[in-house]
Amino acid sequence: MKINIRANNLKMTPAIKAYIEDKMQMVEKYLGKLKVVNCDFEVELTTKHHHKGDIFRAEVNLEIAKDLLRVEKTEADLYKAIDKVKDHLVDVIKKHKEKRVAQRRTAE
Repeated sequence: MKINIRANNLKMTPAIKAYIEDKMQMVEKYLGKLKVVNCDFEVELTTKHHHKGDIFRAEVNLEIAKDLLRVEKTEADLYKAIDKVKDHLVDVIKKHKEKRVAQRRTAE
């Protein structure tokens, strides 16, 4: 799966890029036979004026055939935000697959 990675208001380091690619490789095993048309991953430093420190946002848009699976999380730590996006994306993929199976069963 090819991943389009974009960073806003922060510098994309090779370490961040490798971390994102590693986490998305873990997601691939849950896709099974689903064909990914497009995968966009975006990380962002939302604002620089929070009283509690920086807030990072991670978002992934996974286009599968006719459907778009989208997950967005904000966190004080960039790597924690990426982890939460990956975990939630796995849940969304499982739910999507269960929904497709249920649709096929009711169509029969």
